[in-house]
Amino acid sequence: MKKIILLITALIFSLGINAQLDRSIMPVGGPAPKIKLDKPKEFKLKNGIRVLVVENHKLPRINYSLRFNRNPIVEGDKSGVLSLLGSMLGNGTTNIPKDEFNEEVDYLGASINIGFGSGFAFTLTKNNERVLELFSDAIINPLLVEEEFEKEKEKLIEGLKSQKKDIDAISGRVAGALSYGKNHAYGEFITEQTINNIEFSDIIEYQQKYFTPNNVYIVAIGDVDYKNVKSLISEKFGEWKKGKTVIDPEPILTENVSLTEIDFIDLPTATQSSIQITNNVDLKMTDEDYFAALMANDILGGGGAGYLFKNLREDKGYTYGAYSSIGSNRYGVSKFRAGAKVRNMVTDSAVSEIVKEISRIRLERVDSELLKNAKAKYVGSFIRNAESPSTIAGYALNIKLNNLPDDYYESYLENINSVTESDVKRVANKYFKIGNSRIIVVGKGSDVVANLEEVGFPINYYDQYANPVAKPIFNKPIPDGLTGAKVINNYINAVGGRQNLESVNTLVIKADVTIPGAPFVPTAIIRQKLPNKSSFMIEANMQGQKITLSKTTFNGERGYNEAQGQRRDFEQDQLDESMKTRGIFEELYYTEDQLELVSINSVNYEDAYKVKVTIDGKSSHRYYSVKNGLLLSSEDTDNNNNVVTTNFGDYQTVENIKLPFYTEIPGQKLELKTTSIELNKELKDSSFCLLYTSPSPRDATLS
Repeated sequence: MKKIILLITALIFSLGINAQLDRSIMPVGGPAPKIKLDKPKEFKLKNGIRVLVVENHKLPRINYSLRFNRNPIVEGDKSGVLSLLGSMLGNGTTNIPKDEFNEEVDYLGASINIGFGSGFAFTLTKNNERVLELFSDAIINPLLVEEEFEKEKEKLIEGLKSQKKDIDAISGRVAGALSYGKNHAYGEFITEQTINNIEFSDIIEYQQKYFTPNNVYIVAIGDVDYKNVKSLISEKFGEWKKGKTVIDPEPILTENVSLTEIDFIDLPTATQSSIQITNNVDLKMTDEDYFAALMANDILGGGGAGYLFKNLREDKGYTYGAYSSIGSNRYGVSKFRAGAKVRNMVTDSAVSEIVKEISRIRLERVDSELLKNAKAKYVGSFIRNAESPSTIAGYALNIKLNNLPDDYYESYLENINSVTESDVKRVANKYFKIGNSRIIVVGKGSDVVANLEEVGFPINYYDQYANPVAKPIFNKPIPDGLTGAKVINNYINAVGGRQNLESVNTLVIKADVTIPGAPFVPTAIIRQKLPNKSSFMIEANMQGQKITLSKTTFNGERGYNEAQGQRRDFEQDQLDESMKTRGIFEELYYTEDQLELVSINSVNYEDAYKVKVTIDGKSSHRYYSVKNGLLLSSEDTDNNNNVVTTNFGDYQTVENIKLPFYTEIPGQKLELKTTSIELNKELKDSSFCLLYTSPSPRDATLS
């Protein structure tokens, strides 16, 4: 399996170009900006809709934003109904079928997006009337059919399955539930069970109950004439009948923990840990602390110049990035968060460093230059954003929904610039409650908990759905007399026996590859031939043509990687690795002195023997099932010293040999689902033919 692992990891191959910039010259600052935002004109329809209009004739385009002004809804045991309804909206109307609706929107060069709480439309001026008609029709008369409901339900369930090993999804779900409670609008979450509780009738009920114009805002901004757009909106949305006003309770701010604690979620497949230090905050945009809180957060962890980033990435090298955030809303129910994703071995140290930096901004007066830079960052961002029509629409809505003063955004820069060093320290102590925080850690318990216990905070244990559990047994005792060599021998017997494995001279695997964000499903073709020839290729079928996306080939002496139309010969370390790889089943060639039985760990919630394999001074780990001896997972170190985990499953028998038909690389979110395996198929050496280029084209040789 090692050769397959190495070939798979070679898929992650890309080329980059770095621009060379002279950064020695300090840019000259411009004059202090003066912000003048267009004031919206307003009118109200009889059915309750409030409309804000901002005329901007610079470009022949118009943006519409629609927003329901309502409190968050607690879905309870049918959590997910809002998500399902939202996914079904904007795809046709009772007057226009889905395909015809989408085709006409595309033909008009427009866009229409509708969710449960909001809607957006963009159009060129010349198509304004028709696009507004389509937009209003999709909102007032949505096409909701049971067939579409079942499709969206299945997609939502599949999406949840893909999150089972996603440390970010787990961390967010558990943090929300523990911070607010599972019965809170901000704490409840969707599960497969709650989705299965939802019937199509629930979709219809929610749409009828909540899709009323009573508390709706519409913002029209762009190349419009006020009188004309007022007439059009009144015509298109005036027929929307007013319904019964439904007022759900406002969310309540829950108490923080009395003393800081670590809440740990064991994820045995995790190759890194997710750390999130969080506490609830009561903060509104109208509060006098609001702008100082923005500055304090930016200095702590708002970007590359923040305390967290400078410490955990630039100084310690623990992570690619460490950040913080502070939320606000009209209810005063939000959170402060600070954290990072780090290597398993430094989880405890990273927690200590994040706590240290939060304490630092609470105790020390910030440097005036840092505060100046933070202000400049917000000023620049605000000015850039103010050029966008969608941003102006958002500002107009914010003023209404958050009860802000009419000149709130015109005085925004003044309020930012008025923040002092003492303000930063004051709000940091008020909102960054390091003594009353939850430290949410999702990671591989067997690797991190022992050290995490030394940090000094009490540790509580939870499952992936925020249910309290007893402390897991991470490292179980190894049976007397069992060795790494015996575990490997058990594996060989479990998959078919030494004689059967040694009889395999060639291996050909074809598999479907799941790549995040790819609009197609590529095919992987893996070929191996004794003693160490190999080829790994990713193909995609596009418009009837097979296109090679990536290829790695080694002919026993030389090799190359190919991706994005570029070829690169193996570097010496990759060449050495390929040269020393023996056979198709590397376990056949392990010697006793290369193997160490380390422990019994949990892999995908199954007990597994952890075997350390050391060859030529380079170590890796293999995890073999205690129950059946099969290989469940492997950990290899790539050329950048990153640990690459590969999981194996769905073993099936092919010519008396058990082989995994499922392979996963969680760190890259890649899945390979095998469609066929052929053993001892004739493979000519030409299958591993390499065309090498040299500085001179005439020196090119075919090997």
